[in-house]
Amino acid sequence: MSDRFTGVVLASASPRRRELLEQIGVRYEIADHTVSEEAHPHEPATALVQRLALEKALSVVNSHSRQSNAQHQLWPVLGADTIVVCDDHILGKPLDKADAFRMWQLLSGREHRVYSAVALCDLQRQEVRMSTTTVTFRQLSAQDCERYWSGGEPQGKAGAYAIQGLGALFISAMTGSYTGVVGLPLYETAELLAIFGVSTGLSAAAEGALINE
Repeated sequence: MSDRFTGVVLASASPRRRELLEQIGVRYEIADHTVSEEAHPHEPATALVQRLALEKALSVVNSHSRQSNAQHQLWPVLGADTIVVCDDHILGKPLDKADAFRMWQLLSGREHRVYSAVALCDLQRQEVRMSTTTVTFRQLSAQDCERYWSGGEPQGKAGAYAIQGLGALFISAMTGSYTGVVGLPLYETAELLAIFGVSTGLSAAAEGALINE
């Protein structure tokens, strides 16, 4: 018996999220969301990250529901968001070099948390999951920061670092979800895909095994 859905619509332009979906064998289409990532006054980080993931997915669901001939309207929409928090300060994407250095000074030699939420929605239902990861940075020197900034990697990254790149050299310990820090927690994503009956590489392999028996 085949799964109900053969893929998802990804409400994100992130190449890292695309790569993670490809890693687990999920077909996807890309769609732009129309959500501002500004926090509400006094909004906790855990509430913010889950709200943004859900709003991104719903913005695409609502947009595509008005396009009755869209092929991928039948697919559920996946939205995701990742937030870096240290001392209750939300560290977003750096505005410039000075902002990145401010973040690294705060993170240097200390623990911080990375909250990563994923939402899956269609016209009938919506589900959200969140992962929490504790990351510890080693002590960073001014030379570390200068070299890292000059390579261009920190720009456009929450917390001004990328764990899947040279930013991994700053991390001395981690407890939680590596893929959550990258930008899409795969354990939680797999839970949602199963609920919605979306095919993955694992489910496809299982179907192939049944056919060959």
